[in-house]
Amino acid sequence: MDLENQRRVKEAAETYGAENVVVLIGAAEGEAAGLAAETVTNGDPTYAGPLTNVQLGLAVYHVVEPEFKELVDDTVYDEQVGMMEMILDVDDITAEMTDIRNDYSKY
Repeated sequence: MDLENQRRVKEAAETYGAENVVVLIGAAEGEAAGLAAETVTNGDPTYAGPLTNVQLGLAVYHVVEPEFKELVDDTVYDEQVGMMEMILDVDDITAEMTDIRNDYSKY
């Protein structure tokens, strides 16, 4: 997660309260999704950005996870995510995101 997005997430959590912020990730690989998820829950593991040592514990999901998919209109989901969902390793991404939520998420 780049430094500007870290700043935006931190600002949103401070402005609206961490319990009212959900981060939606769209990385193409489980490891990249997990790194972004860890950043917004447990702090920046690279110690390079605004979320270094900042444990927000935010709710975080990937766009291909069932929890998100069921909330989106089927037509919109198919238009925006459907093609990518077919080529991504959804099981790997879901497992990585679940692990991060279980380890770090407060919400």
